Amino acid sequence: MIKPPQEAPTGEKLEAMRRQAQDHVRQLRERIRQLGEDEIRLVLSGARSHYAWTDRPVAEETLRQLYDIVKMGATSMNSSPARFVFVRSPEGREKLAKSLKPANVPKMATAPVTVIVAHDLEFWRELPFLFPHEDRRPHFEGKPEFAEDTAFRNGTLQGAYLMIAARALGLDVGAMSGFSNEIVDREFFAGTTLRSNFLCNLGYADEGALFHKLPRFDFEDVCSFA
Repeated sequence: MIKPPQEAPTGEKLEAMRRQAQDHVRQLRERIRQLGEDEIRLVLSGARSHYAWTDRPVAEETLRQLYDIVKMGATSMNSSPARFVFVRSPEGREKLAKSLKPANVPKMATAPVTVIVAHDLEFWRELPFLFPHEDRRPHFEGKPEFAEDTAFRNGTLQGAYLMIAARALGLDVGAMSGFSNEIVDREFFAGTTLRSNFLCNLGYADEGALFHKLPRFDFEDVCSFA
């Protein structure tokens, strides 16, 4: 269902909202300039992809809190094309298992939640609500390749936000790509404009399944200045 268009603020109201937004950022930066070393380790540098899980459940309220963080991440034109399916029922797991490579079935089956990170190919229909100050729909209408590129790029970005936000909330994550997108789309999105991107297990990990961290490139290997 398409959400009704938002009324774009103008005049003094617009200026007041801009000042409020600018003050919010300045005040935030006065309170905290950057994360500490431990916080950075938690969400990225010390974080691991997990494959085994404890039986501790993930509360629905935690998933709602997770999305409330993710939705605030930046996307092109505030397009927000990602769609998330939190698979946790036996019926949902059975459908999802059809798409997985055999080695990935236990990873999904033992995780409290597996998220299907998808994107809507017709995200642009929602732009009057999400981007009310200018009608950007003509950029995408009748241009399916451009719409798909935009949806995939920004939906992937939102999927990365989800992984980092989950770690910030104390959850563990394990992204998976060993599955058939075609089967997922048939089982979950038939007759819709949604397409799957990747899967991500969420829960509280059993660290006993971890192995040593694999090598990473140095700055000089993959970075340059122009």
